[in-house]
Order: sequence, then structure tokens, then C-alpha cells
Amino acid sequence: MPEAPAGTLYRGREGMWSWLAHRVTGFAIFFFLLVHVLDTALVRVSPEAYNAVIGTYKNPVMGLGEAGLVAAVVYHAFNGIRITLIDFWSKGTRYQRVMLWIVIGLFVVTMAGFLPRHLGNVFGGH
Repeated sequence: MPEAPAGTLYRGREGMWSWLAHRVTGFAIFFFLLVHVLDTALVRVSPEAYNAVIGTYKNPVMGLGEAGLVAAVVYHAFNGIRITLIDFWSKGTRYQRVMLWIVIGLFVVTMAGFLPRHLGNVFGGH
């Protein structure tokens, strides 16, 4: 395998993983919005079809999907603030790794507040 020039090989540090997670969560949010617009548009075509589609969403698998969607939105939002700070704050690049750990901490705290109640509703009834 040929050797890559020095300084051009990404070595899998935190920055790469946060970049990848930001892209994946962005795509997931986009996909959800696309499906949401399409299923909501059904109400104008056929209210019965809309009710049937919405009825299929009321199961534990979709409840877990909703939790995943919230996780994607929360991470994407906090990491987006981090990216903005890196771009527009003069010391942003110096503190990008610290800010990533802050994003992870905020993500964990937010999800810890959300998941018990949400999963209780999904699996425990009302």
C-alpha cells in the first residue's frame, strides 16, 4: 500500500467522528422530514388513508424510532452550535475538542431527561 503524504491522512480522531455523526444525523432528519411531509399530505388526498398510515406509527418499533429521531435532532443541534463556534470564534479551533465533549455531555443530559418519560409512554401505556 503506498504511503500517503504527511498531513493528508485522516487518522480517526474525535473531529472525524463528529463530522460523520453530523452528516448521518442530518440525513436522518432530512429523511424524517420528507416522510413527514408525504404522510401529512395524505390528509388532503384521503383522510382514511392518512388515518391508516398514522395508525401504523403507533407501535413500540416506531416509538424507538421517535427516540432515535430526538437523539439525532439533539446531537445535530448541539454539534451545529459547536461548528458555528469553530467557524466564527477566533479560539474555536483551539477548543474544538473540549467543545465536542461539552456537546456529548449536553446530549447525554438531554437524552437522560427525555428517554425515561418517552420510553415509559411507548412501553408502559399512558
